[in-house]
Amino acid sequence: MRIWPTIERFIAAQGAAALVTLAHAEGSSPREVGARMVVAPDGTFTGTIGGGALEWGALAEAQALLARAGAMAARLDRALGPDLGQCCGGRVLLTFEKLTAADRETVAALAAAERGGALSTVATLAPDGRLVRQIAEAMKGAAYQVAADGRVRERFGEEPTAFYLFGAGHVGRALTVALAPLPFAVTWIDTRPGAIPAEYPANVTAIRDGDPLALLRRAPDAAFVAIMTHSHALDLDLTIAALSAKRFAYVGLIGSDTKRARFTAAMRKTGMAGEIVDQLICPIGLTAIADKAPAAIAASVAAQVLIAREAQMIPARTATPSDPGSGPGQAHPLAAGGARDVRHG
Repeated sequence: MRIWPTIERFIAAQGAAALVTLAHAEGSSPREVGARMVVAPDGTFTGTIGGGALEWGALAEAQALLARAGAMAARLDRALGPDLGQCCGGRVLLTFEKLTAADRETVAALAAAERGGALSTVATLAPDGRLVRQIAEAMKGAAYQVAADGRVRERFGEEPTAFYLFGAGHVGRALTVALAPLPFAVTWIDTRPGAIPAEYPANVTAIRDGDPLALLRRAPDAAFVAIMTHSHALDLDLTIAALSAKRFAYVGLIGSDTKRARFTAAMRKTGMAGEIVDQLICPIGLTAIADKAPAAIAASVAAQVLIAREAQMIPARTATPSDPGSGPGQAHPLAAGGARDVRHG
């Protein structure tokens, strides 16, 4: 979800919006630090901070903030068990910021930047309790970090992972639908006339002409590659090329154990090293799902590539942890300077 374009849209339609951020979590929580939602005065919202009683209360507080004259920020400090009856067992700090028509210029600049990809900002606390954000260099680590000097670094959105999908058969079509709401930028390749339909999800770029092998060479490093064309010969050529490149994070091939055995034998005959051959994922998808319906296969592939993407991103997410001094019960940038503490109601 794009945060600042949504805020811009809500302000244009209703005159204001509230940005809710999960700023700190201790123990188990339903979402990670940096999770956000945007709330309009009429209660319309997008995004989630975890659902349940926590989110229900956060929605009410966001609407109350939007209705309070003069108030521009608030915070909500909750123990999920004792305070809310949720079984997560952790404690979270939520921050609330009101944006109005007076903020249109700032919001428009941030929205334009976020439309271009992941947006990083560095912010200081204003007297009214909100954050004054400036666009900054791309950040690594958690999406919300508090530095020792009190500045807050944030990341809005993530760069989607490049996903090259070869083949527009039943499973290929179902897979584009399964990946539509997920953080992948799909390049969908099938040169057969009419194979790729006229309409497809917004995160898909369709390529209907050209040499599939040449198009594979255009894929960026660390891209995910899924091979499911109409031709076993083309599948083999693409598989050999993708594995030989030694630069893709995931190479998956649709097919049975028998197809894998035949392909791996053919690749070994070409002299390909065993450790490279063994990187091939075939059958594609989670093998615990036995259903062979195209939608079921697509769901299993989507789950598998999400797992692979998360494993790939763990080092970046943990590279720069938030400053431990910003936890609930300690000084936090939005705990002062005009932010209303609503931990008691």
